[in-house]
Amino acid sequence: MSIRKRSWESGGTTKTKWQVDYKDQNGKRCNKTFPTKTEATAWWTKTSGEVSQGTHTADSASITVSKAADLWIERAELEEREGSTVQQYRQHANLHIKPLMGTEKLSRLTQPRVESFRDDLLKTRSRALAKKVLTSLKGILKEAKRRGYVAQNVAADVSIKMQSRHDDKLRIGRDIPSKEEIKTLIEAAPADWKAFVLTAVFTGMRASELRGLAWDGVDFKGRTISVSQRADRFGKIGSVKSGAGYRDIPIPDEVAKPLMEWKLRCPKGDSNLVFPNGQGNVEFLSNIVKRFLSPIQVRCGMVRDPNAEEPAGKYGMHAFRHFYASWLIDQNFSAKRVQDRMGHSSITVTLDIYGHLFPDTDSDREKFDAAASALLA
Repeated sequence: MSIRKRSWESGGTTKTKWQVDYKDQNGKRCNKTFPTKTEATAWWTKTSGEVSQGTHTADSASITVSKAADLWIERAELEEREGSTVQQYRQHANLHIKPLMGTEKLSRLTQPRVESFRDDLLKTRSRALAKKVLTSLKGILKEAKRRGYVAQNVAADVSIKMQSRHDDKLRIGRDIPSKEEIKTLIEAAPADWKAFVLTAVFTGMRASELRGLAWDGVDFKGRTISVSQRADRFGKIGSVKSGAGYRDIPIPDEVAKPLMEWKLRCPKGDSNLVFPNGQGNVEFLSNIVKRFLSPIQVRCGMVRDPNAEEPAGKYGMHAFRHFYASWLIDQNFSAKRVQDRMGHSSITVTLDIYGHLFPDTDSDREKFDAAASALLA
């Protein structure tokens, strides 16, 4: 490494720069110039540590955050991620990351700079959105590191903590329809929607799984529905969310019989879908909500805001999934069996969402009294 002075004539004026010549951790010759020797010396003092630790990236070998974001999205497309996922990546990059730090080079990013970026997000975006955007930035830097454009992911240790679920647990009548509300909706559902509602209520399938369900997955003889595919927001049929999503769900006669009747008049299409649109193709979730779910709730008096000019239904499609989980728990299903039926990737997910719904059959005092009696008997 050397720090040397460079001078040259320009327009009759002598100009001076201080240049640091060095080799990076890979032995590649690099240089960087500064207005003063003090700045050059200070920069090398910091950079020499990065070189020795193998975490340095020269400006000449780096790219901007904007370019790195484009490469990240390009890789997601090559890996054939779901269209909705790629669209979300693109929104995070174009609307949040590029405007705030797109022109900055990766080599100049530091953890304090990413911390500042996080703080800016929290000031101007919701906490949930800020967390997702920060996760996307981490993905961008991880991909850039994989490609060799940066030696470390300075965002790896930056985080946004969400508010505890303890303060916002799912509640019957607010987030989860009550049994009375479910019965009301089933009774009020038009004939062509009856099978759909019953299937949603008694299988807990995700909206995307219901929209992508094919008749091949319905076993009337065995009274089961096999979940093996789903439809994304663009109507494209693909695999389920995770390996745990592949599951067989038993259905009662109260679901099987209406499904048999519905099959006789169900619109036919190439995908052989159970709940298609009028042309036999994938139905969009927005249409299900606007044409059926919200209007039927309004007619039944189940509205989010009774004083609104145009009242909307109280529950979304995911509420049926919540109801199914609560119904399983009410039938004394174990947490493990609830996890399997719901298609959760881990039991931690199940307990995190629905743990407070499981009954505590014995109080702590009863347990302690029984244990003490057994010990002293």
